[in-house]
Amino acid sequence: MTKDQWGQLKQDLLKTIGKSNYKSWIEPLELSHVDEGVATFAVPTSFVGNYVSQKYGDQILYHAQGISPEIRRVHFQVPANQARRPAAAPRAAAKIEAMPKHDSGIPAAPLDRRFTFDTFVVGKPNELAHAAAKRVASGGPVTFNPLFLYGGVGLGKTHLMHAIAWELSQRQPELNVVYLSAEQFMYRFVSALRERKMMDFKSMFRSVDVLMVDDVQFIAGKDSTQEEFFHTFNALVDGGKQIIISADRAPGEIENLEERIKSRLQCGLVVDLHPTNYELRLGILQSKVEYYRAQYPGLVLVDGVLEFLAMRITKNVRVLEGALTRLFAFASLVGHEITLELTQDCLADVLRSSERQVTIEEIQRQVSDHYNIRLSDLIGPKRVRIFARPRQVAMYLSKQMTSRSLPEIGRRFGGRDHTTVMHGVRRIDELRIADNQIAEDIDLLRRTLEA
Repeated sequence: MTKDQWGQLKQDLLKTIGKSNYKSWIEPLELSHVDEGVATFAVPTSFVGNYVSQKYGDQILYHAQGISPEIRRVHFQVPANQARRPAAAPRAAAKIEAMPKHDSGIPAAPLDRRFTFDTFVVGKPNELAHAAAKRVASGGPVTFNPLFLYGGVGLGKTHLMHAIAWELSQRQPELNVVYLSAEQFMYRFVSALRERKMMDFKSMFRSVDVLMVDDVQFIAGKDSTQEEFFHTFNALVDGGKQIIISADRAPGEIENLEERIKSRLQCGLVVDLHPTNYELRLGILQSKVEYYRAQYPGLVLVDGVLEFLAMRITKNVRVLEGALTRLFAFASLVGHEITLELTQDCLADVLRSSERQVTIEEIQRQVSDHYNIRLSDLIGPKRVRIFARPRQVAMYLSKQMTSRSLPEIGRRFGGRDHTTVMHGVRRIDELRIADNQIAEDIDLLRRTLEA
């Protein structure tokens, strides 16, 4: 592939990914050389290279192979003669590496060296998920298959997936461990269809020893991809191979996912990573502080700052860690100790956006737990009293505690009409006056959600 051909390939990518993404990520890339089937691209920073590799690497490889079929892999690197960045920055970026490829020929997604079991902070909300991940990573006989990890954004699913992959690759280097996102699985499936290489695709994925698929909810609604995933899943399980899956919700709660796939995913161990509590968030911050003290020696952290952050930033661990990173960097640049006042000034936007905002999904989960019913029954079509009353309570709380419109609330409750939501809200309003138990339930749920 020549540089002129790369220029034409970039124009093809522009049509595919849009102008904004193109200008941010593809335009800065320069073709460096092609050697032994590897196309190497120069990137301005390691961060850009890592992001492009994860987000657009498959697309670039697919287009490149259309021009030069001998290209088997794409590689992104910062030129050696480029001005070096500050010493602290490359350390974090250099820790993102690709899993070694085995005979299957499947290019696995990059893994972050920081995401190991040693750096995973264990607390009550995630202790079961951590224990299950450690059991799978031990490499012994398959005891539960698949292992299905689910939870909200930033609770540690990807961290545990990476940790399992690293542990397995160290304990048993001969194992063919493949980690990739559901989006990458889908893209490779579509590419195989276009190139009429479905038999190659099937044989590649059925030859792995451990298959790890992140964010499986993204294949929901994509019938052909679900069909192939189903058959791949069955073939691996029948062959005694380990499968590890993650998603943002439980299998039964993923809309537009085929029932037979839901059934297969539920036949193993399904583990929920619960939202973090104060103690776990504080533990995460304390572990990160130890890392930053080595980078910023002499920087003073005043007592109470970590407790303040753990109390205010409650929903997303990534945001919590990012806030601490920004705080240390800012304090080192201005040469001040990290005080509570500096923290509030530096992180004003993060603290504003992290103010407690209850979602309909949180309300549904809390109500289903309170009344000891399944979430699928709460939002499902059944009208029996044991499900209908909690459903009305959840609708009432959604109307009172969120800014969502009645039609939007109805859609979140199984596609119900807004008039159904209105009736439910009015009914609970009436019952709050006439039924002390309903009033107590509402008050308890409200306090729990606002905590």
